[in-house]
Amino acid sequence: MRLYLASTSPARLALLRQIGIEPVVVPSEVDEDAAVERAVAARGPLTTDAMVQLLAEAKAEAVAAPGVLPDGSPIDGFILGGDSAFELDGVAYGKPHQPSVARERWLAQRGRTGVLHSGHWLIDHRGGARQAAAGRTDHAELTFADDITDAEIDAYVASGEPLLVAGAFTIDGLAAPFIRTITGPPSAVIGMSLPVVRDLLRDFGVDWTSLWNVSKTPTPSAHG
Repeated sequence: MRLYLASTSPARLALLRQIGIEPVVVPSEVDEDAAVERAVAARGPLTTDAMVQLLAEAKAEAVAAPGVLPDGSPIDGFILGGDSAFELDGVAYGKPHQPSVARERWLAQRGRTGVLHSGHWLIDHRGGARQAAAGRTDHAELTFADDITDAEIDAYVASGEPLLVAGAFTIDGLAAPFIRTITGPPSAVIGMSLPVVRDLLRDFGVDWTSLWNVSKTPTPSAHG
């Protein structure tokens, strides 16, 4: 069983590889800002949950629309779209892109608690044709350390890591020591909620392990 990832996110790709899945990466080329603007014009303001779910669906559907890969080969398997945003004080934050923006966000979220929203849309495209689709969001609550110094923030921003990730932080990279607690699935913070993806597959009658296609070398236990 093949999984087609409608995303160019390095974090989502790495996350899937860690749990034994090498997906076929298919960039969706969705204009996210335009998609949100159209939705707001049609429906009014979106909640953060609604926004990430909208974009996850748009990405997966953009890949499913032609039904084939760029090389003309058919898509035979499941197409997964995902999107994430960090919410603090009712405001949703995506990727900061600029160092000044990333620094401003870290100053604001230092010592605070926010929510990472993760949207998912899974399309059953087995047999080379669309069969069905389903989606769901998931959330994780994070609390940042209150003793992060300005110098630490400046060093982290200078690393470049926070510029292209939702909320300007990661939990699987340089920002990990700055996060005190996480309530909810850690994978949702990294890029997608693996429990949700497993549940969606099960709803289609597919066992998660049928997607395993990467041989894993046993490593020493993380628990010693």
